[in-house]
Amino acid sequence: MTTTDSEQKAERLARGAIEGRLAACAQVSAPVTSVFRWESAVETNQEWQVLFKTATARYEALEAYLLGAHDYDTPEIIATPVTHGGAGYLAWVAEETS
Repeated sequence: MTTTDSEQKAERLARGAIEGRLAACAQVSAPVTSVFRWESAVETNQEWQVLFKTATARYEALEAYLLGAHDYDTPEIIATPVTHGGAGYLAWVAEETS
């Protein structure tokens, strides 16, 4: 998962990951309000979340893509392991990212 400050940027990140077979699916969520400390100041900004669905074997390549394509100095890149899931869906993710 990552966040960015515009819907267009979120869609670009999503499309690039799909085109590169780094993720099988990317979902862009409506704006969220992020409150965070940055450079000693508390900031409040609107951001769009992008949730990428990928295989464990493709995580490092997806992270490298996000670090190169993202315009934040320190982009949020969070991975949450999938412990259970529909077999057919997980097979589709593996196939689309191979």
